[in-house]
Amino acid sequence: MLDPVLTSPNLKLFADSNDTLNYKRDAGNYITQVFENQMPAIATGFFNVHMTKGIIIQPHWHTNVDELVFVISGEVLTSVFNPFTQKLMTYKLKPGQVSMLPKGWFHWILTLSDKAHILTIFDKPTPDIVYGSDFLRHIPKEILHIAYCVNEEDYAKAVAPLKETVILGPPPGCGKRDDHAPYVESIQRQPFGQPFPFNVLPPSPPSYYGYAPPPPSYPSYPYNYQQVRMQQYGVSPSYSPYSQPPSYPPQASFSPPFAQPVTYSQQAHQHTPFFQPQPQPFQQLQYLYKTSPDPESVTSRGPEPDAEIGREGQ
Repeated sequence: MLDPVLTSPNLKLFADSNDTLNYKRDAGNYITQVFENQMPAIATGFFNVHMTKGIIIQPHWHTNVDELVFVISGEVLTSVFNPFTQKLMTYKLKPGQVSMLPKGWFHWILTLSDKAHILTIFDKPTPDIVYGSDFLRHIPKEILHIAYCVNEEDYAKAVAPLKETVILGPPPGCGKRDDHAPYVESIQRQPFGQPFPFNVLPPSPPSYYGYAPPPPSYPSYPYNYQQVRMQQYGVSPSYSPYSQPPSYPPQASFSPPFAQPVTYSQQAHQHTPFFQPQPQPFQQLQYLYKTSPDPESVTSRGPEPDAEIGREGQ
């Protein structure tokens, strides 16, 4: 099927990323963009971000896109929270280097140099964004107290500067930017290029921030979705109640975080199949479709009436 955008007589394959302003904090910190509205033929999209030292693209996540950070000039620090290892993955990027931020993973970008120019590129032309500032200022303080035993008055005071959505932080009125210099210096002393906890996470094994780990019945990631379905229903729902194909052994016991497949010839006899063959619903009714007479039934009924008439005529 032809793409109506590409076949349009008004097709446009050019855009200027400096034209459309997305957000401006001040003269040195602003974001422009090229997305579907600026170029309908584009299958991706990006933000063109200019920042100065100490400015941060606030913590946020994307519900529908993966993000690639590409540094044009300056130095930045990207941090993303890995939900599977329960640790931060932080990278110090220089010009020409990139960092990937998976869909749905909480992340932020901090400027280390006096000036920085980066592109944040997405795999769809319309990214969805959930900003941490919106979450923090809209969640009821009573809920945080119930969930985490956070003092309500202290929390209300802490988020008081968040009057609106903050994209490039800190928000206006949050003191002088030099006040944040010790925090930036402390972050830069951390080991980069590998997951690390910023001295706030407990040592391995992770405690999931004070909560009990998931029950052992949950499969480790990644896990075959169809295997879960078959274990839940006993049969593959798409084919029940008809007979099932031969079953294969499940994965053997393994150590987290990932499963290792086992060899069928070595382990098949040790496991119960995922599902049992189902009864054939038509086997019990096959007597209705017999094409040859049953010898016993013919003997018990005696000769057919037509045969009797034929013999009398003789």
